[in-house]
Amino acid sequence: VASSSMPALSTSSPRRMMKRFVASQMAPAVYDQTTIQIKADKYELKAVGSIMRFAGFISLYQEESDDAGSKETAEGEAAELPDIKDGEKLSQQEIIPKQHFTQPPPRYTEASLVKALEENGVGRPSTYASIISTIQDKDYVRLEQRRFFPTELGQLITGLLVEHFPRIMEIEFTASMEQDLDKIAEGSIPWLKVMRDFYVPFRQTLVKAKEEMQSIKRSMVPTDIECDQCGAKMVIRWGKMGEFLACEKFPECKNTRDFRRDEEGNIQPVSKEEPELSDEICEKCGKPMVYRNGRFGRFLACSGYPQCKNIRATSIGVPCPEAGCDGEIIQKVSKRGKIFYSCNRYPKCKLALWDKPVSTPCPKCGAPYLLEKNTKAIGPHLKCANKDCGYIKKLEKEPDTK
Repeated sequence: VASSSMPALSTSSPRRMMKRFVASQMAPAVYDQTTIQIKADKYELKAVGSIMRFAGFISLYQEESDDAGSKETAEGEAAELPDIKDGEKLSQQEIIPKQHFTQPPPRYTEASLVKALEENGVGRPSTYASIISTIQDKDYVRLEQRRFFPTELGQLITGLLVEHFPRIMEIEFTASMEQDLDKIAEGSIPWLKVMRDFYVPFRQTLVKAKEEMQSIKRSMVPTDIECDQCGAKMVIRWGKMGEFLACEKFPECKNTRDFRRDEEGNIQPVSKEEPELSDEICEKCGKPMVYRNGRFGRFLACSGYPQCKNIRATSIGVPCPEAGCDGEIIQKVSKRGKIFYSCNRYPKCKLALWDKPVSTPCPKCGAPYLLEKNTKAIGPHLKCANKDCGYIKKLEKEPDTK
């Protein structure tokens, strides 16, 4: 049996807000979490969902939700099932053939990562902020559109740690260590025993790891790809920007190439074609700017490199909305890898936004631009930049943030 409590408040009319206030004083809804198994000839079908036993506040108020997957059909766990009895015969009404694909779990946000840490007993409320800060400062993850994505360095480090320190990398170990620290603080167990139980096996593992764990900077993975300058074989090496191909005869041959992996994990060298020219001119040397791809996405670079090392971010085609400013909005990346948008006239214009602006005036208050947002309560939508306006326009699909 499960109960449903009041959901988070979203944009509502005064009438809906009044209903929500009254509903907040009512009893919670009660459901039976149910699994129904149906025998059909030699086949067995299963439906998982819930059966409402008591409507509670839902009889007066129910929060609207636009999140994909929040209202599922009878095949999903969120489906509402009919109230049937054990052994009851069911009549076939329709057969609907559908193909379903397993969806990966969503990427962690800062909030969902903290929730996962709490549920697994890892860390303390006082350490959650430092954990999130450390994994970004160490470049183990990057934050894009408020979600964490593992970097190549993060995947490599995690693989090495799991291989050589499997016990310490288990969530159960971290949670049990937290419990032991609490018991030490309470005085129920001696701290020396806890330290000995941990350090004796850890020391043996550490000695073994020093002998067997490979050095990331020195590691070289051989490939069958030939160097296009000297004909020797290329090897995969690691640098501050991730993996790359380098000639095995380094330092005699300093040829390097970028590469990507296909769906099967095979190495595919990136072609060394001429970079794409842009319509921009370098303000330092007057040469045309070209598009290049870097760690944080596409950017403009001077074609006169390495003599001229001028670079700048690409524009998103939206003029700066600040009064008297003739600049335009560009996409930038913060020190922690989080994307934001600011005026290219900085520091003369200090406009900065976390949400992507759209050059569409607000039809309600006339504000010069709208903001692209994607929230759990509403889903992908456009919102007026004026906080006092409240204009919202829902989108059918998630806005393009590239």
